[in-house]
Parts: sequence; C-alpha cells; structure tokens
Amino acid sequence: MSQTPPMRARAEIDLAALRANVRALRARAPRAALMAVVKSDAYGHGIVPCAKAALEAGATWLGTATPHEALGLRAAGIQARVMCWLWTPGGPWREAIEADLDMSVSGMWALREVTAAAREVGRPARIQLKADTGLGRNGCQPADWPELVAAALAAEAEGTVEVTGLWSHFACADEPGHPSITAQLDVFRHLVAYAEKAGITPEVRHIANSPATLTLPESHFDLVRTGIALYGVSPSPELGTPADFGLRPVMTLAASVALVKQVPAGHGVSYGHHYVTAQETTLGLVPLGYADGIPRHASGRGPVLVGGKWRRVAGRVAMDQFVVDLGPDGGAIAEGTEALLFGPGDRGEPTAEDWAQAAGTIAYEIVTRIGTRVPRVYLNEDSDE
Repeated sequence: MSQTPPMRARAEIDLAALRANVRALRARAPRAALMAVVKSDAYGHGIVPCAKAALEAGATWLGTATPHEALGLRAAGIQARVMCWLWTPGGPWREAIEADLDMSVSGMWALREVTAAAREVGRPARIQLKADTGLGRNGCQPADWPELVAAALAAEAEGTVEVTGLWSHFACADEPGHPSITAQLDVFRHLVAYAEKAGITPEVRHIANSPATLTLPESHFDLVRTGIALYGVSPSPELGTPADFGLRPVMTLAASVALVKQVPAGHGVSYGHHYVTAQETTLGLVPLGYADGIPRHASGRGPVLVGGKWRRVAGRVAMDQFVVDLGPDGGAIAEGTEALLFGPGDRGEPTAEDWAQAAGTIAYEIVTRIGTRVPRVYLNEDSDE
C-alpha cells in the first residue's frame, strides 16, 4: 500500500468541529434559522466542504459576499438557500436569478439592474433589502428607505422581484455595551416596521452576526448570520474564548521543519538581521512565509510549537519561510519534525488568536489569509450525526 508523502505544510480542517460549532450556535439562537457564512473560501477553510458540513449540522442558509462565490456553490451542486450581498454595477444578475440566489439590494441602482435582468429571464428575482442602520458601509440610508421600499413594492406588483428579506449589519456587536448596538437595533426595528406597514412581507429579518448571535438574543429575529464563530474562532477576545461559547477551532496549520543547523553566537538571522543569536544555538527553518499568509507583521513575535516547546519567529518572516531559534539544546530536533503554528490548543500549540496578538490584527485575518499554496486536508468528512 502506497503512503502519502509528507507535506511541506498543511491546513487540517476538522469538519466534525465545524458541525459541532453549528449545533452550538443553533442552541444560542433556538428560535432563529442559521445562515452559515462561507465567504472568502469559508474564511480560508474551503467553501464547498464547509458549506456541506454546515448544512448537515442544521444550517438552512448559506451566505457569501460576492455573487461569484454563490454561483460557485451552485456549480458544486449545493441547492440550499444562498444569499450574496456584495454587488457592483454590471454584476451577474441574470445568472444569479437563474441560479435561484437571494440577492441583496442596498440602493436604487441595484434594484433597477436586478429588475431589468428579471424581465430578460422572465421570472422574479429574490431580493433582500439592506438598511444602513449605523455601520456606514453598504445598505440604504434611513432617509432613502421609503423610496427603495416603494420601488421594491412596485417591482413586486410587476412580478419582477420577490422581497424575501430585510436586513442590516452591526458596527460594534463585538464590543459589549457599545451604545451603537442599541441604537442600531432601534433603527432596524423602525425600518422593518415601516417596510412591513407599506406592504413588504419578508420571509426573514436579520441583523445578528457572530458576536450578536453569541451575546444579544434580542437581535436574533428570524435568522442569524454566523461567520467567524462557525470556524471556532471567537469574534472578540473581550467576549470570551471559543471554549467559553462551546466552540472549537476548525483549522490547524502545520509544517515540516525543512532544515536544522548549528550557528555561532552573533549570527544574523533573516533579512535585515533584526535577530542576532545571543549564543551558539540551533536554528530551524519553517517553510511557510507571507506568500502562504503568514503575517510579516508577526516577525520576531509569531509563536510556533516545535519539539514540545513554544518558539518565536526569529527575525523577519520572508515570502516562503521563516526561522525559529531552537536553543542550544535544539540539536535533538531533526528535519521533518512538525512545527505547529496554530490549532485548537489541545497539544499546547498556539491558537489563531495568539498569532493575531503577535501581528496586531484579529483572528479572522489569520485564518482567512492562509493561501492556496497550503493544501487543505479535510478530517471527519463523514457526518457524525
């Protein structure tokens, strides 16, 4: 029987953990449906395997940013409800209508384009009206809401659209007690009430993202949209660790040490010699770099478990590799030894949050930026239910 050769690096994706996270999140919002947000290749975890696992565990909607991501799900044979929200003029409205996608509309230009496409296709487009309740990003301003609602109702009467949802997005749900949370909820309730009084009959109303799903039950409405929490990463350290919410990190990033060598004291390491060895020591080469998504900002700080001990990136992270100082006794470590960059922490390894702290960013970015050069290895692909 042939054996699979060792990999330079790998991102192990534990689909059993993802399914368990879906169940934990559903328990947090028992009266709402759950949308599994799988944008950006499921936050770097792999869109199709993760979408399928989430649906197996009880998610009834999938969410993507771009229509092309959503169309990719359809091309993979996934027939669940899929919503996509980041549109630009000239987008693939016709293809989205033909694929039975739910499309977000934030302004009159989008409504005009989607209704024109619906007339060409000869069937109504499913749309969801997005309100800007205070995030100041996508979404229709409250002052423009009456015009958009009236135009959507006229399009419904014409038979070119079906308004399936009303929705918005929080700015600061990951900051408990922030005054904008209550303010946005109040605006959302007001705009929903206005639309419904005017004659909109939405299938779903939704504003809750991952932090709101975990901590703001009053925001759950008919549907919660869970993104980062789905992958077992806390949306904010201030809210709690993944374990505090019954979640388990899904991704483990590992590599094989490519070279081990002895160097004298005073030896510079990596570009710029920002790290110089204080004594005779052993260096280990980890074959991952910023081309693989390892943040260069974590140079000198990024933690790695090698040989049962935490090591730090020594010097700069380069495009394809970085170095760790294994210490004077590191000669016992050989090429091929596993270097664990992050994972659930079961083996004492760092977590994505540890890397986020080292790089001065958020854990969302750590997992999402792991590049396509790192193969995804899927564990527990068969459903555990």
